[in-house]
Amino acid sequence: MSGWTLRQLAELLAFPVAIAAGQILFKRAAMQVGTTAGSHWLVDLLTLPVMWLALALYGGATILWVKILTTVPLSRAYPFVALAFVLVPAAGYLFFSEPITPRYVIGAAIIIAGVLVAAQG
Repeated sequence: MSGWTLRQLAELLAFPVAIAAGQILFKRAAMQVGTTAGSHWLVDLLTLPVMWLALALYGGATILWVKILTTVPLSRAYPFVALAFVLVPAAGYLFFSEPITPRYVIGAAIIIAGVLVAAQG
């Protein structure tokens, strides 16, 4: 990938990984809190350490994103965000046995190809 420093590339790849990890933690929190009705649901959610960990991870990812944007133009950085659309369903499959369809595999391949093309520019 021309024009990238190793640090920029590492940060650009770490961002969607952090977002995907946060999504997995949000899903875990949702599974733990269940379907409690009313205000008890929110109270139950806010008492879960996994929810706070997910929020902290998202906060850290946001700070990383701002750091990335200090050295990489938004138009070059933003395509890497799309990698989360590949990583989150794959992680859902790994951690929660959620199905992966042939359409997902084709779509993921297209997203990866698109990020590679955009990264060249």
